[in-house]
Amino acid sequence: MAVYLDYNASAPINSEVLEEMIHVYKYNYGNADSRTHDFGEQARTVTENARHQLADLLGVKADEVFFTSGSTESNNIAILGLREYAEKTNKKHIITTAMEHHSVLNTVNYLEKNGFTADYVKPCKDGRVNAEELLSLVREDTLLVSVMHVSNETGMVQPVKEIGKELEKRNVLFHVDATQSCGKLVEEIKALKYDMLSLSAHKFQGPQGIGALILRRKKYKLPPVKNIMFGGQQEHGLRPGTTPVALVAGLGKASEIALHNYKENHSHSADIKRVLIDELNSSGVHFKFNGDQNYCSVNTVNLQFEGVSSEALMISTKQFCGVSNGSACTSKDYSPSYVLKAMGLTDDEAYNSVRISWGPDTDLESVRSNFHELLQVVKSFQ
Repeated sequence: MAVYLDYNASAPINSEVLEEMIHVYKYNYGNADSRTHDFGEQARTVTENARHQLADLLGVKADEVFFTSGSTESNNIAILGLREYAEKTNKKHIITTAMEHHSVLNTVNYLEKNGFTADYVKPCKDGRVNAEELLSLVREDTLLVSVMHVSNETGMVQPVKEIGKELEKRNVLFHVDATQSCGKLVEEIKALKYDMLSLSAHKFQGPQGIGALILRRKKYKLPPVKNIMFGGQQEHGLRPGTTPVALVAGLGKASEIALHNYKENHSHSADIKRVLIDELNSSGVHFKFNGDQNYCSVNTVNLQFEGVSSEALMISTKQFCGVSNGSACTSKDYSPSYVLKAMGLTDDEAYNSVRISWGPDTDLESVRSNFHELLQVVKSFQ
């Protein structure tokens, strides 16, 4: 049986999370904004409990947590929601990186077509942006800096700590896309300086379709983000629409589990990575890591196999491992990864690269045996 190794696309839901959601679907089916009966009050209690669970995971206050449908929506709100403030202050310059998720890149590009300017910092060969280079681009009219914490394609941890610490001294808003780090780099996130942070539950064993935007208060004031959709006053008007109570409960439960287990999960993921590297080193195949592994998360590797097309490899080994060659959002696009290209890889090197990612419930021995079989296929191609 194939082992699933595409957790950066979506992690399997935790059984306790699923049980919590089923219970809510059965017994807390009221609208959390209905105030005339107990059914609404019960749903509201579930929602606010989940808000506190996520706040505890992130080390923030519950009133700084705003539920969304996931990181894509959160990223859109964090960027587009600043448009009114940008017009008032005449700060219409944005700095981001060339390897951000498309929900950031396409949103910034949209603003560029509407009077904004932007700089896109390319990562170095090691897969990380240079913090000093990025900060050197800050201008008087810089509105926002947006940088992902961990690359969804390479697993490289970006210098958001250094960037956030410096931007705190300046009047520049800082947005962190923590989609791949939330629930994993728990202590690191708690120590970060930022104004806005995006996350999705399904990246750390929660349900798909729910996430959050964290807005940190400074001097009791939230960042000047406005809603980009219109409707009711849910989430204090920032994200209108009926609260999906069961999904919110699932996010809360996933947050509680992650906070309790993150050290053990980190150790387990590190063990799996060691097994993968040992198998690679003893296989005799020609490979290269994309990115410096000293700065890489313990649950991801991005590899290029010399002379082996990733598409051919994935088709030939799907009975052994479920891996990918990049972001699920662009998986139907057979052009080379824009992230790897930004790092300086050639088209051929990018075409020959695969992403492998795993999680706390990945079986180590299954990885060992099935990845061994994948490498045998690689060897036959080379």
